[in-house]
Amino acid sequence: MDTMKARVLRAVGELDYCDYPMPEVKPDEVLFKVKACGICGSDIPRIFVNGTYHFPTIPGHEFSGEVVGVGDDKNKDLIGTRAAAFPLIPCKKCENCNNGDYEMCKSYDYLGSRSDGAFAEYVRVPVWNLVPIPDSLSFEEAAMTEPVAVALHALRRAQIEIGDNVVIFGPGTIGMLIAQWARAWGARVLLVGTDANNWEFIESLGFTEYCNSSHEDAIAWVKEKTNGIGADIAIEAVGIALTACNCLEAAASGGKVIFVGNPHGDFTFPQNTYWQILRKQLRIFGTWNSSYSDTHKSDWNLVVNAVANGKINAKKLITHRFSLETMDKGLEIMRDNSEFFAKIMVVND
Repeated sequence: MDTMKARVLRAVGELDYCDYPMPEVKPDEVLFKVKACGICGSDIPRIFVNGTYHFPTIPGHEFSGEVVGVGDDKNKDLIGTRAAAFPLIPCKKCENCNNGDYEMCKSYDYLGSRSDGAFAEYVRVPVWNLVPIPDSLSFEEAAMTEPVAVALHALRRAQIEIGDNVVIFGPGTIGMLIAQWARAWGARVLLVGTDANNWEFIESLGFTEYCNSSHEDAIAWVKEKTNGIGADIAIEAVGIALTACNCLEAAASGGKVIFVGNPHGDFTFPQNTYWQILRKQLRIFGTWNSSYSDTHKSDWNLVVNAVANGKINAKKLITHRFSLETMDKGLEIMRDNSEFFAKIMVVND
């Protein structure tokens, strides 16, 4: 077999469905048959606005599947392994890699943006990046490992504690995964958003404290819910200046603010908002990607166990399913926000 079906980004806005050469698998890599791949919010600007680092490229980085081939005999026992895959390929030479902080590698490769990803029937994956999954975990749930790990990583950066009041601005996919992790930690979860259409969905996940900031003062609401104190942890999961400012305003004195959302443009803070950082002595954290290692406490291993054990309901967030051939509809829903969605999944038979 020399070719496979794939979605190939040949130029901005030109995602071709075509026959494409099979991946060339090198030593310490496997040929991975993709079973499911989520469409990430970052894929929308990547496909329609900014492009990838070069053309052509196959996007897609939230995926799971099965090892069907290997680049050398020493790894032949991996054939048949069901797994998710950490999409970041670190250089393992820079100071961050030497410290085990692979997510902050200064010279990384990345499946789905810098190298061919998983909007395809097959993808090459380094052996090091494989995360085996139990038979009890479906491929669709396993394809959620990457966003669930991103959510976990954000809260671990914040050093969340039992009993914390956590407000999340932006109850999208990542926001709702953060909410589930916060609840599992024993925190109280407050949600702030602008889309009234997702309230029923939020309630179905067991969350009842929600503010529609289109019609209500979100800062006043958070203060009311916390007896005038503010949130112990305020999380920005949208990527716009307004919600960033709201997080700083809503945080309690000595509180923590976590920036998660990818920015949609330049941010400008009003002077009074900047004063909040100083006078409340806020602790501000950035979070990027997720931690990955071969220890049982890495984000990815914790996620696989949490989803398999039902602590995190990843399946519930999968609202749409498409094939490689029909996934244009899913991309359009996300780009145009034409209907409610959480996670849109591309599924291969």
